[in-house]
Amino acid sequence: MNFSKHPVWAMAFRPLYSLTAIYGAVSVLLWGFGYQGTSALPGFFWHAHEMIWGYAGGVVVAFLLTAVATWTKQPPVGGGRLILLVACWLLARLFSFIPQTALLSGLCGTAFYWLAAYYMGQSVFAAKSSRNYIAVAALVLMGLTLAVFHTALSNGNTASLQQNLFAGLVMVAGFIGLIGSRIIAFFTSRRLNTPQPASPQWALVAPLALPMLMAALMSLHTALPLAAFCGIACGILGLVQTVRWWAKGTAKEPLLWTLHAGYAATALGLIVMGIGQWQPQLMSAGVHFVAVGGIGMLTVSMMTRTALGHTGRNLYPAPKPMPAAFGLMLAALLVRILAAVMLYVNQTGYQHSLRLSAALFAVSLLMYAWRYTPWLLRPRLDGKPG
Repeated sequence: MNFSKHPVWAMAFRPLYSLTAIYGAVSVLLWGFGYQGTSALPGFFWHAHEMIWGYAGGVVVAFLLTAVATWTKQPPVGGGRLILLVACWLLARLFSFIPQTALLSGLCGTAFYWLAAYYMGQSVFAAKSSRNYIAVAALVLMGLTLAVFHTALSNGNTASLQQNLFAGLVMVAGFIGLIGSRIIAFFTSRRLNTPQPASPQWALVAPLALPMLMAALMSLHTALPLAAFCGIACGILGLVQTVRWWAKGTAKEPLLWTLHAGYAATALGLIVMGIGQWQPQLMSAGVHFVAVGGIGMLTVSMMTRTALGHTGRNLYPAPKPMPAAFGLMLAALLVRILAAVMLYVNQTGYQHSLRLSAALFAVSLLMYAWRYTPWLLRPRLDGKPG
């Protein structure tokens, strides 16, 4: 059998959902229980680098390259093209553990995002799908934030690294804004048979455009007050939209309330990160509202839903043990916010909270990997391609 014809290479979600879930669990456990990175990529920088551009970015690319085939009616990214993309992601992860190859991690990681942008652009421009041009540009910018981070790292400019990390995180928040604004109201309305609230075009573009501007300013270390206002404005819009999209019965459906909760956590995180430009002690809470509440909750929820549909399975109800996994991820958020508070109160309490949050986050992802990996390695149940 031709290796590239194996079902795992049919669409981007198949290899990347399993790989990112397993790697996200392993890397967060390493950080939570004492791994301090390498001399080239030490401590907090390694942790943030791998969770932003490794785990979260991998899921974003998997989702976009899967969804774009539906959005544009173009052939999905698969086979040899997908193998090359996954190889870039894997090499970036491997090199991040070796001090002498930290720069190669950055090069492979940047190639991953720019290759994804090229693949998505092929479909988008062939279909003249103008509303998706911004998503292609955002993938390019995501790779650029990683390249800028590694440039500063190589030059020993440690003073700027934290803003570069925040820029990468904000870009992920932007992708959450893009995807959420397209699917949350639609999924909720369709499942609960309720009217879908209409949104003006600017309200559908702003959740990605504002974080893109914010991330660009952070990467350039310029006009940071304007970057902060972009985050606050985007967050307020996100909270308003979450309230508008909520419908009676949402709380009873795990595959719906997780989307609303993750979107709201991301919005709140952007507001707190924006305020954090003037009140730095708030930044950790803002970062982890996005990282655990937004990224954690939404990635596990979206990986659950999209993999069901694209493997030919029923969308509802969420398969066991995923509702429990969602509850664990919500608990991980609450404990991590507690840790952000304990950081300034009690160092022992901070360490215990950090470890517990990491364990909850990891178990949630491992439950997904355990349930879904066998499905992702097999053909669709209905015999259709994909």
